[in-house]
Amino acid sequence: MNQERKPRGKPTEDRKLLRPAPYADTAFLDTDAWRALRIMGEFVDGFDALARLGQAVSIFGSARALPDDPVCQAAEELAGKLARRGITVITGGGPGVMAAANKGAAEAGGVSVGLGIELPHEQDVNQWVNLKLIFRYFFVRKTMFVKYAQGFVIFPGGFGTFDELFESLTLVQTGKIDHFPIILWGREYWQPLLDWLDDQVADDGMIARADVGLLRCTDDNDEIVRWIEQSFVDADDAQQEGEAAPEGEEAAEAARERGKQRTRQPD
Repeated sequence: MNQERKPRGKPTEDRKLLRPAPYADTAFLDTDAWRALRIMGEFVDGFDALARLGQAVSIFGSARALPDDPVCQAAEELAGKLARRGITVITGGGPGVMAAANKGAAEAGGVSVGLGIELPHEQDVNQWVNLKLIFRYFFVRKTMFVKYAQGFVIFPGGFGTFDELFESLTLVQTGKIDHFPIILWGREYWQPLLDWLDDQVADDGMIARADVGLLRCTDDNDEIVRWIEQSFVDADDAQQEGEAAPEGEEAAEAARERGKQRTRQPD
């Protein structure tokens, strides 16, 4: 700022910036403009911390499940199997199924990521996390689950688990992500949902019947590992095909997105 622009009788901006006490009303901290900067900062922190993870799978499930619940035991076993293959395990960092998955990954010597969220009753991640991030905003955290994983395994859970399940389905259905397996663990728990989607939702024309096939359901952890490893192979093949495409990699990527997008009408 030159002398003509700086009002006489007022301190410089540097002096105001360096004052130990706020120079002005701090109400700006609660404005949307300031929140936008915080949101951008959360994205930057997440990208910076997770960019080097390599192959990873996000595991979801109930925070209310107890450690001796068979669901938690299965999640711990699966996470260990993945970690021993060099696959990072990502969870929401909470208790229940999340803690079980983090424990399995950590005890197998793998990377055990916990993406926590500020909640009134859940302020920190579980003890088995060895890479921790805490988010203020759900939508930033959810982006990290999808961006840095190449598949979801969904154990029995409640609304938060359903949220992650249906968001991932929407992203696959609309072609935003592909070669992204969405696997439901626990046939007894999930089969009624699959039946409802197939019988009610598809019959009423709200989704294409083929969309139900975006979900896989099993009780077999070894089958889950095979599906995930095959999805990695398929993704690598698609990437190499895109890089070699005569129309260019970006055009090939756009074509794949169009090709993966599902019809809005029933088959």
